[in-house]
Amino acid sequence: MTQAKRRINKVLVANRGEIARRVQRTCRAMGIDTVAVFSDADAEMPFVHEADEAVRIGPAPSAESYLAVDKIVAAALQTGADAIHPGYGFLAENAAFARAVEEAGLVFIGPPADVIAKMGDKRAAKALAVEAGVPVVPGYDGRDQDPAVLAAEARTMGFPVLLKASAGGGGKGMKRVDADAGLLDAIASAKREAKGAFGDDTLLVERYVERPRHIEVQIFGDAHGHVAHVFERECSIQRRHQKIVEETPSPGIDDALRGRICAAAVRLGRAIGYQNAGTVEFVVAQDGSFYFLEVNTRLQVEHPVTELVSGLDLVREQIRVAEGAPLSFTQAQLVSRGAAIEVRLYAEDPASGFLPQSGRVVDFAWDARDGLRVDAGVEAGSEVGIHYDPMLAKVIAHGPTRSEAVAKLRRGLRDMSVAGLVTNRELLIGVLGHAAFERGETDTAFLDRWWPDAADRRALCAPGGASNEPEDALLAEAAIAAALADHERRRAARALLAHVPSGFRNNFMMPQRVAYRALRATSGEPVVDVRYRALDAGGFEVRAGGFEGRAQVIACEPPGLTLELGLARSPDTDADGDAPAPPRWTSPPQPEGLPVRRAVRVVRDGAGDGARVYVHVAGALVAFDEQPRFPEPESAHDSGAATAPMPGKIVEVRVTVGDRVEAGDVLVVMEAMKMEHTVRAAAPGTVVGLPVVAGDQVDADTLLALLQLDEDGAR
Repeated sequence: MTQAKRRINKVLVANRGEIARRVQRTCRAMGIDTVAVFSDADAEMPFVHEADEAVRIGPAPSAESYLAVDKIVAAALQTGADAIHPGYGFLAENAAFARAVEEAGLVFIGPPADVIAKMGDKRAAKALAVEAGVPVVPGYDGRDQDPAVLAAEARTMGFPVLLKASAGGGGKGMKRVDADAGLLDAIASAKREAKGAFGDDTLLVERYVERPRHIEVQIFGDAHGHVAHVFERECSIQRRHQKIVEETPSPGIDDALRGRICAAAVRLGRAIGYQNAGTVEFVVAQDGSFYFLEVNTRLQVEHPVTELVSGLDLVREQIRVAEGAPLSFTQAQLVSRGAAIEVRLYAEDPASGFLPQSGRVVDFAWDARDGLRVDAGVEAGSEVGIHYDPMLAKVIAHGPTRSEAVAKLRRGLRDMSVAGLVTNRELLIGVLGHAAFERGETDTAFLDRWWPDAADRRALCAPGGASNEPEDALLAEAAIAAALADHERRRAARALLAHVPSGFRNNFMMPQRVAYRALRATSGEPVVDVRYRALDAGGFEVRAGGFEGRAQVIACEPPGLTLELGLARSPDTDADGDAPAPPRWTSPPQPEGLPVRRAVRVVRDGAGDGARVYVHVAGALVAFDEQPRFPEPESAHDSGAATAPMPGKIVEVRVTVGDRVEAGDVLVVMEAMKMEHTVRAAAPGTVVGLPVVAGDQVDADTLLALLQLDEDGAR
């Protein structure tokens, strides 16, 4: 059905973060004004400042802001917007929202409401796929949603099974279940997540295809009956059923299979009368058979890789189609050029089960270069809260070959400084450098196979872990850089005698000293003691962490520091790498070889003793806590205390005072950043304290439960 053309002059973006900035960028290029909507938590975020107009729509909880249909439509009408772009997530696949936009006389930049409704119900979508001749995964999609019925269907199907929210995607409400034990808990948790994320707790139960590839096809349709695909993307590397690495073309399928999958996607798109951007998702088994999963009726997070190989601006195409124009391309005109790979940079801790992190972004910087694109939702100073998805940015590289795109992306990540929160940057660097990834041997179990437990991921994410730099040498170099950067900062701030070397004493043999505690190192949190002394001829003699040598500050323009450093292991270093301080400062030996000049980035968060210092050196980011000269005694920590791993909301308290628990038993269920997390007993014991109840908002490290541990379970 052909719709009348309507010029769009102003777009309200009903979303936040990097996708809001992404849509705004294309609108500016097309001469279209933009309106941002924001919650209280996002008032100072970049997407708000970059819009032409912005409207506050409510407090931080998404149910009172980004999911409030009436407020968003009212904001569009109040500001004179012609259209609303939903981005992805939140209301992007909500048929009622699309209908409300249309009923208000506005243009919805996405598929028609009836198409969203058809595809938003995964049960209905599977039935339509079958009618279109597209293979589907065997499973239960019945209307009886009694947990006992769902559990019975899962047992009949055989484990492992996958529970999926019928009303949405993005990993919310999705649980893999491998055995009967824990099945009912998984069903209850999946229903809660689905209800909280999509307002609908309907679940599907599907057979879990072992070690599949996740392949999706970008389709585009217009109101003139044209439907085409813009190639496929592989999104197999995932955690918690959410993608973290996406690329095109897929390295694991040949042209014949690619043709069949893309043809099936277009066939389904035509069968449902698809318009605007959408993605048809499939799983591809080891034997090459493929099965339909769902249609995402929106722009995908990973759309930049398609843009880079096709030369299209998919947001521009969305706006043109919404205006009533036909597609600007035909299937025959599309050519895929080279390869593109995207990674998602998250504020999360891979070593702790990928727990989301919150806090302030202290530093966020990268080197712009050809073939590298960064779509970021934050900047230095941004606050990452607990209410929304913790994705900070997407980093994308394009090259004539897959190997060149991988090399560009890996280098781009190594050069990127992201300080203030724990992120998955090092994990991503490790994935891109893994031999199996380079060979294209990827599937949805990639992370579990190569880094199966927390210890593996902790080693990978430790300083230098992803770059294979020796950790002790890296910590020594980073600590010296931190100390000398602070030396230059203090010298520049002096109003008097700026020419006198820092640390001047009558007894000039005495060095200056500073100690840094390295965070997240594989050996715990070692303290690196730095000693340095200015030389008459310029430069410094330095000692740190079992190394000694000479350093020269070539340039210092904070936060940048160009440092020339030559180090050798101290001759008196013991087996643990420690170098006891000599009674007097003696000139360290010249290291073998030539000193190396390096650009270092040093960012200091806080003033005086106890500041946190971030050093980006040799592709690694090292975080230090500067040690106070007069430290306070550490407080004791009760070994029976179960604490909150992050800020969040208490969903359920599973135990009562007096209950006996075993190691691994669930004590409390929390919700943070739209996902549920369980807090379990670390050792057997008896519950003696429960200071929280369901509904409480808690900060990180808040006491949730206190156990009296059994004698043999005490730590």
